[in-house]
Amino acid sequence: MSSVWTKINHLDKRWIYLFVLLAVALPLILPINLPLSPSGPVMSFYKAIESIPKGSIVLISNDYDPGSKAELYPMTEAVLYHLFKRNCRVVMLSLFPAGPPMSERAVARVTEDLPNLQYGTDFVNLGYKDGREAVLVEMGRSIRSAFPKDYRGIPYDSIALLKEVENYSSFALVISISVGYPGTKEYVQYAQGRFNLKLLAGAAAVSVPEYSAYYNSGQLSGMLTGISGAAEYEELIGRRALAAKAIDAQAIGHMVIILLIVLGNVAWFVTKGKKNHE
Repeated sequence: MSSVWTKINHLDKRWIYLFVLLAVALPLILPINLPLSPSGPVMSFYKAIESIPKGSIVLISNDYDPGSKAELYPMTEAVLYHLFKRNCRVVMLSLFPAGPPMSERAVARVTEDLPNLQYGTDFVNLGYKDGREAVLVEMGRSIRSAFPKDYRGIPYDSIALLKEVENYSSFALVISISVGYPGTKEYVQYAQGRFNLKLLAGAAAVSVPEYSAYYNSGQLSGMLTGISGAAEYEELIGRRALAAKAIDAQAIGHMVIILLIVLGNVAWFVTKGKKNHE
């Protein structure tokens, strides 16, 4: 038996790397669907969308870049799917230069599952606008003024969906999926109270302490935080996708690492005791 512990104690570290790699990769390929229990902010986010009338117009502001894609892109895809399943129409825009391509990719992915959606009627991507807080305030007066053309260069007045959009009052919900500045914090400070927005947020895990205060105060009506929040939301909408797979991989990876640490420590103490006895 002691020879087994000796072998574990001297195990080539490349085997450890392989075990961890398999633990992380396999759940991404073959999801194991670990149970998820939605938190209060995630449940509030879900209920806010469920509560709006079918056919409502919703604004999604995708304000992040590829560096935050792992946490925030799954939220964008899941939110779009939920809204489209409820026959809501979606206007997307971004205060980050890299945001519009994220929106395009998410829509392309979701429309694979819902192929009857039409650009200009069911959804539109207004693209990126520089100006930060000034843009947020201007949209309270006129979306057309802030975004005279969409991401594809089509004039605002030539898009059927936008004929029903004047300013924030045209939206049943405003959803800010963001990291950093400008983003959810600026929507709260410059638009939520001033224009009486029903505001939801999708945020990176690092933003939880700050944004939780906005949720507790009622300025945010719901919140998804990090990959765990996205996975819980996927569970609620019945579409386990990128986030749920990532949570499976993360959980199994952590369990394997803990197991290896325990085995390594036991092996060290057993072999140390044998040497001392000798």
